[in-house]
Amino acid sequence: MIIFKTGSVLATALFLVGCSSEAALQQTPSPIALTEEAAGYYCQMVILEHDGPKAQMYLDGMPNPLWFSQVRDGLAYIKSPEQSAEILVMYVNDMGEAKSWSEPGEMNWIRADEAYFVVGSDATGGMGAPELVPFSSKDKADEFAKVRGGEVQLLNEISIEAVLAPVEYQEGSDQ
Repeated sequence: MIIFKTGSVLATALFLVGCSSEAALQQTPSPIALTEEAAGYYCQMVILEHDGPKAQMYLDGMPNPLWFSQVRDGLAYIKSPEQSAEILVMYVNDMGEAKSWSEPGEMNWIRADEAYFVVGSDATGGMGAPELVPFSSKDKADEFAKVRGGEVQLLNEISIEAVLAPVEYQEGSDQ
C-alpha cells in the first residue's frame, strides 16, 4: 500500500494503482453501516446529526474506520501534508443512491477511488463547508452539476486547494 505524505497527483495515482491490484483488494476492509455511535474524526460529533454525504476510512493496523462528517473532511485527511498513516481504503456515500441530502444512507458506500465527485457546486456539507459530492454514476454526477453547478472530477483530479483552502462556514447545510 502507498502512504499519502502529500497531496501530490503522483501519490494519488500510486494509491489508485496499489488499490486496484488483486492482492490489495483481498486485504481491503469492507465498509460498515453508519450508526449513531459514529463520531467525526475532526469534530468528534455524532455524524448522523449532520446532513450530506459522509466518509469512512480504514488505516493500516486499525480495525475500525475513521468517520468523517463530510466527504471534504475525508479528502482533506488524504491530501494533508501532515498525514502519514497508511490508508487502506476510503468509502463515501453514493449520493445517486441516497434517499435525500439529509439521509445519505447507511450502506450505500462506494470506494472514493472509483467515485465521480462534483467539485465547486453550491452544496454545503454537514459541517457547513462546501461539499465534494460523490456518485458512482458519471451520468448522475453530470446531472447534479448541471443543476447545482460545479465540475465532475475523479479523486486524482481534485486539487489540494479544493479540500484544504479556508472557507467561510455557514450554519447548517443545504442540499
